[in-house]
Amino acid sequence: MDAVENHGSAAVACAPVGREALTALLIDDEPHVRAFLRTALRSLGLKQIHEASNGEEGVATYGQVQPSLVLLDINMPVMSGESALRQILGLDPEAVVIMITSESRHETVLHFLNLGAAGYVLKHRPADGVRNALNELLDRFEMVATE
Repeated sequence: MDAVENHGSAAVACAPVGREALTALLIDDEPHVRAFLRTALRSLGLKQIHEASNGEEGVATYGQVQPSLVLLDINMPVMSGESALRQILGLDPEAVVIMITSESRHETVLHFLNLGAAGYVLKHRPADGVRNALNELLDRFEMVATE
């Protein structure tokens, strides 16, 4: 399975002004994973990055900042990634949510894509692989945003 899966073209409510205008929300219970993802996103041109350490906090933060995209872990305390995904999409059906997880079973990937996730990145890949997967997804996101 590739590091990246894409599920159609999600409509995006942002102006086509480049990555520096995008806002991201990282939802992961592991501080070192958030730090790695924050560094990766900054290296790819994003400047506005918010963080949450569990699904409940992530949903609340989503409602406050309405980010351009969300990177969401599946397994977290307080509220699972699945519940958070459902609630975020309930708040905003056009939300761009990319699952970031170590769970690589094909059935799990398909389950989250069918729930409405825009993509899937395996975080246990080497750092360059995760960064490249995020870059590919951001390229797709930018293409949709400019349409």
